[in-house]
Amino acid sequence: MTHIVVIGSGVAGLTAALDADGRPGVSVTLLTKATLESSNTWFAQGGVAVVTSSDDTVAEHVADTLAAGAGLSDDEAVEVLCAEGPDAVQHLIDRGVLFDVHDGQLARGLEAAHSHERILHAGGDATGAAIAAALIARLSQSSVTVRENTTAVDLVVEHGRVVGVLLLDGERLEADAVVLATGGAGQLYPYTTNPSVATADGLAMALRAGAVAADLEFYQFHPTSLAAPGNHLVSEAVRGEGAVLVDRDGRRFMLDVHPDAELAPRDVVARGIAAQMALQGGDPVRLDATALGAEFLARRFPTIDAAVRARGFDWGRDPIPVTPAAHYFMGGIRTDLWARTSLPGLFAVGEVACTGLHGANRLASNSLLEGAVYGRRVVDAVLGEHAQEGLLDDHEWAEPLTIELPVGGVPSSRADLQQLMWDAAGLTRDAATLTDAAATLAGWALPAATDAKSAEDANLRVVAQAVVASALARRESRGGHYRSDFPEPGAGPGVHSAVVTTRGAADA
Repeated sequence: MTHIVVIGSGVAGLTAALDADGRPGVSVTLLTKATLESSNTWFAQGGVAVVTSSDDTVAEHVADTLAAGAGLSDDEAVEVLCAEGPDAVQHLIDRGVLFDVHDGQLARGLEAAHSHERILHAGGDATGAAIAAALIARLSQSSVTVRENTTAVDLVVEHGRVVGVLLLDGERLEADAVVLATGGAGQLYPYTTNPSVATADGLAMALRAGAVAADLEFYQFHPTSLAAPGNHLVSEAVRGEGAVLVDRDGRRFMLDVHPDAELAPRDVVARGIAAQMALQGGDPVRLDATALGAEFLARRFPTIDAAVRARGFDWGRDPIPVTPAAHYFMGGIRTDLWARTSLPGLFAVGEVACTGLHGANRLASNSLLEGAVYGRRVVDAVLGEHAQEGLLDDHEWAEPLTIELPVGGVPSSRADLQQLMWDAAGLTRDAATLTDAAATLAGWALPAATDAKSAEDANLRVVAQAVVASALARRESRGGHYRSDFPEPGAGPGVHSAVVTTRGAADA
């Protein structure tokens, strides 16, 4: 019997668990530190980018993804995503996901940097929740053992291989394979579109175990988070429908920044907004969706409409204040195209993984598709002929940068860490600020994982140090990584970064 432990309940983790369930000789346990509904997937609004129409092609989806990736996307990873995307989406539909329909056909929207209307959505702007709810319903009919409110704190490594997971209560859960699908790290920053559970847990566990991570300097900041308590995401699809960004005087300023204006790549729009905010003394810019009308906004974007109105705004009548916020981690645990990491027995899928797919800047709405595609592939890898091997390194990656995690140090709060990261490793970075941040982090202690909160804080602390070190090492600007002291891309093609820590889990 092969026992697979999946950690995480977003689209990637749920897909992996369901695909593994029922395979001959396989048992599956799915862990989540909160409820099954607590995931980045559940809160995803915009949709799924996939080719479903005769006027669109996989080749064009590939080209758009590569263009957004700023010269750093891995060609093979992109080909896998776009070519296998239609089947993966059909698999979601077969499992009960009800995408919106228009005139008897799947409704398709447009988002930034896409050459076609190819974004499928559900419930208007509740696509992630619709996907997660359908997969959770299917999970309840499966033989997967589900353990909610269960915090994993570390991977168990024996003789260089991952053989299980250590839980917060001290239990050791044995596994023939561990699949990390723990999502992103938005809680590294004080302003984020991510839910409170996005605390970099899987990435930190992998780093402590000695796995190689990659491209950690590339963090995507969503241009339009509502500038009001709660940092509610205002989907890019709103701009895709025709909303525009204006300064405090009502002038449409993005026309001066990029020819695609509001539909330029996310990193460009986010920095354009940040620059305009600086000119306004920090005041937020405004998203003007009034031309779309209140009735259309309520029908097309019911979740956003409710959130906006709950905060006292009438966006059908007046522009609403928006600001950039941490949204998506392009970097993660380095994997091959079958989700294998550098540690045998350990696999990673979804936002916690880095195949090189997203390069330096993820194309809008490719994230849910990634979870659906690679969540299926990982099961074949776990049960395939190369299951006992680590990743097959057939790509050119940089030699890993070694990060020394502190043994002692002074304590710090999560708020201190978040503000440090926003100031030093946010939308704009430079050597002096990053160097100071690295020194500060090195002097802060790693919290002891005595409860769920301190376990999360320890994970954020590990990943923050790796992000800052990676950002300091990349002396160029590319995609989501912008260095004011090196504002241009380096000469030649981009090179993926890599990082390991010197405090890997000891062999048991």
